[in-house]
Amino acid sequence: MKKVLSTILLVVAFSLNSFGWGATGHRVTGHVANKYLNKKARKALEQLLKGQSLAMASTWMDEIKSDSTFDYMSDWHWVTIPYGQTYEQTEKNKNGDIIQTLNRIITELKSKKLNEAEQVQRIRILIHLIGDIHQPLHVGGKNDKGGNDVKVMWFRADSNLHRVWDSDIIDDTKLSYTELAESLNNPTENELKAWQAAGVMDWAKESQSYAEQVYDTGNGRLGYRYSYLYYHIIRHRLLQAGVRLAGVLNDIYGK
Repeated sequence: MKKVLSTILLVVAFSLNSFGWGATGHRVTGHVANKYLNKKARKALEQLLKGQSLAMASTWMDEIKSDSTFDYMSDWHWVTIPYGQTYEQTEKNKNGDIIQTLNRIITELKSKKLNEAEQVQRIRILIHLIGDIHQPLHVGGKNDKGGNDVKVMWFRADSNLHRVWDSDIIDDTKLSYTELAESLNNPTENELKAWQAAGVMDWAKESQSYAEQVYDTGNGRLGYRYSYLYYHIIRHRLLQAGVRLAGVLNDIYGK
């Protein structure tokens, strides 16, 4: 019985670390987005989410993983585009992927045909997946489960490359999500316009562009140097995700 319980706990722990930024990263994205909402969008979202912040709504897709009712959403967090191919050339996942899902969710929310409960669910999905697609390993090019199969050491602890980017580097700063969000530089007006003008495929291609740096793991013993070299990418992607989330929500609810 103990062995069975241990196995179940390991599976649950693995699944919780397999998708998306950790809770801190996702909440940073929501916190940043809130700063760039216009008044009309902010009011509409406060009413729909019953006062829940974008930051706290951002982790819903991870929180429901323990409910088998939502298993159909599990493949929506990621996409694999093999190196040398475009997304259009790939064989599409019949269960959906992050690119398909984001495009569909945005279209559905813009249609204004959803009831309140449907809108709330899709808003929570949107917040989470815009965060996910900005994590470089959620647009993988290798057959390694987005870096989950790349075993590394984070200081003295066993980890994997995906988890390092999801949470290890972020959690090692010991910053709360509000502290991390407030520490990010504000984008310039030109950056703001350019980032919000980009679309879902642009976000995916940007994540692909970081592959060489992400996989530069040397002997696999990661720590201070790896964080020093690449933490700035995490900060940049979290900021972009938040700004773009606000742009999408303003487009849907702020006009």
